[in-house]
Amino acid sequence: MTSTFLPDKRTGPGVGAPPPAANRPTGRARRRARHWLTAAGFQLPALVLFMGLVLLPMLFALYAAFFRWGGFGMPSDYIGGENFTRLLRDDVFLGDLWRCLVLVVLSLALQLPFALAMAVLLNQRLRGRAVYRMLFFAPYVLSEAITGILFGMIFAPDDGFADQVLGKIGLEGLGGEWFADPSTVMATVFLVMTWKYFGFHMMLYLAGLQAVPRELTEAALIDGASAWQRFRNVTLPLLAPTLRISVFLAVIGSIQLFDLVWVTTAGGPDHHSETMAVTMFQYGFKRYQVGYASAISVVMFGISLVFALAYQRFVLRRDLEGATTTMRGDGK
Repeated sequence: MTSTFLPDKRTGPGVGAPPPAANRPTGRARRRARHWLTAAGFQLPALVLFMGLVLLPMLFALYAAFFRWGGFGMPSDYIGGENFTRLLRDDVFLGDLWRCLVLVVLSLALQLPFALAMAVLLNQRLRGRAVYRMLFFAPYVLSEAITGILFGMIFAPDDGFADQVLGKIGLEGLGGEWFADPSTVMATVFLVMTWKYFGFHMMLYLAGLQAVPRELTEAALIDGASAWQRFRNVTLPLLAPTLRISVFLAVIGSIQLFDLVWVTTAGGPDHHSETMAVTMFQYGFKRYQVGYASAISVVMFGISLVFALAYQRFVLRRDLEGATTTMRGDGK
């Protein structure tokens, strides 16, 4: 009896056989591709918003800075770098740079040490410390507009709350035109700025202090270290990363200060409290010199960027080492 089994016509070299292993995607490659697609899907909406609301306006501001443009239509009167050379001859803008430096120095020398001292105090076992923390942090929750209006009434000449209090305690000679006097306006603006923002830095320091292991301070106490020695040699070094972040935020905030100044003084009197952001607003939305205002914004961005890169390179470098993460599908 002959065999009835016939060869399968579909079989043969290269037919029905699995593809070579070299041409098949491995499981690790598939997992990696899936992870990258998932990450791209989550990031795409944020990237679209960032490009539309941040990156494109920045690029357009850089483009407009090379034109004499009033803000209507598209820029067409190309003037090259004339707006930037004009900045170097503008006494108001040069004064803005000086006032920015003054605010930075005052913030680092007075505002942050005061916030640190309050954080150390409220980190102790005090009755009602939660209430004090809430009260000191509350000004940061208020908007800059409300803060500006509030202190505009407090420091109003003659009938303001500050002048009335000084008059009742016999110090009326210290009162005066707080925001209207060129000799006192920057000090008053810094006072308002400190009241508004020191609570934020205080909470940062409190979070850093609570992360300091209590065993270290107790060991230093057993070794006979005084309170100042424990703070200087144990607490302060462990608080250094928080201090560095606080300094960075304070400097960037001083460079970009706008809201408080605009609501309280609008840059007056006679530009003595004006900042770069206020000058940019004045030229862009009051005088319709948008090209020149764009040049100011580019310089502000450049100053902030240079400081941020230098600060990250020379100050935050140790904090950022090992902070990056990688996404790998093999679990390693």
